[in-house]
Amino acid sequence: MSYLKQTDGAVYELLQKELEYQQKTLRLIASENYASRAVMEATGSVLTNKYAEGYPKKRYYAGNQYVDEIEILAIERAKKLFGAGHANVQPHAGASANIAAFYAFLEIGDKFMGLDLANGGHLTHGSPVNFSGKWFRPCAYTVDRKTEALDYNQIRKRALEEKPKLIICGYTAYPLIIDFKAFREICDEVGAIMMADISHFAGLVAGGAYPSPAKYADIITTTTHKTLRGPRGAMIMCPEANAQKIDKAVFPGMQGGPLEHCIAAKAVCFHEALQPEFKAYAAQIVKNAKVLADELAAHGLRLVAGKTETHLILVDLTPKGITGKEAQLALEEAGIISNRNAIPYDPRPPFVTSGLRLGTPALTTRGMKEGEMKHIGQLIVKVIENPNDSELKLRVRKETEELCSRFPIYK
Repeated sequence: MSYLKQTDGAVYELLQKELEYQQKTLRLIASENYASRAVMEATGSVLTNKYAEGYPKKRYYAGNQYVDEIEILAIERAKKLFGAGHANVQPHAGASANIAAFYAFLEIGDKFMGLDLANGGHLTHGSPVNFSGKWFRPCAYTVDRKTEALDYNQIRKRALEEKPKLIICGYTAYPLIIDFKAFREICDEVGAIMMADISHFAGLVAGGAYPSPAKYADIITTTTHKTLRGPRGAMIMCPEANAQKIDKAVFPGMQGGPLEHCIAAKAVCFHEALQPEFKAYAAQIVKNAKVLADELAAHGLRLVAGKTETHLILVDLTPKGITGKEAQLALEEAGIISNRNAIPYDPRPPFVTSGLRLGTPALTTRGMKEGEMKHIGQLIVKVIENPNDSELKLRVRKETEELCSRFPIYK
């Protein structure tokens, strides 16, 4: 960053501090990861200079010969990676992709179904403070109170009662595998469009560690960071029959000029995910999550749904007498970065919560495996059981820094 250092020392110094902070802390936020140097180089490339409104070979600006080639490469790699008939790689973010999907298939005021936010859904799946809840009519489904798992019979019953035009599956805080076939059957029975938002576990799908919705869903939306380890951005996939609707919804429907530097980085990320070693990486994420979950449970923490089958763990902190907010702050002081999260039917407000969400993608990218997960689980429990013990948190922080030093982000 020699040019940045010379031009803007203040930003340069802050970026150096952030790099050091990332290097010295254990990142267990389920939606975070570390992009490769190649992905970051593409993100910071000369393509940031170019306007390319439209699609390859159909641009509104001249001079897009190489931009077109790069976007076509990204599209073809995405289709190959996920077995999709069509891919639009232009959405700027996951929320942008979901807005475009709604725009393509719904009219303002139409009814749709998604998992309740407090049960693990996303803001764009029907929250009243979000466009999805303001412009459309959400009718939420929930997880079962006892099992904390999706009850497909109850979802079917709800769908038959409400007759939604679209049903969303795919969530931000659900630790079990989704039965996409069951959702397809429900959608067919009520005449609904099936939308799968796989943003959290797209990398697991790409690596064969999670079932793919490609042969069931009418629309698939996903971010490209998280488990895919790409740049911050998103894409939409669908059967070829829905391609025109999706493309028109993204541009000119919801966006103008695409971020072609990010699209180049998406192409790199898809190339990386197509390599054989990515399958081993995806499998290790799940192994690590299960070991971490087992270690936490062994020390008295209650796992929502009783286990994890994915990259994330949702922990109920109630047995330990600590809130999610208190646990998050105490762990951060100890060098362990996590996020408070509501558990199903949580009596506490969303800024406090009774739960903690943990994920293993970033630690797995660093090369950590089962042994490190057991150690990290023990450190987490120590802090949660002693959140006000400053000396203990300092000792744990030293342990986390030592562990991090053995697994550098960028070698």
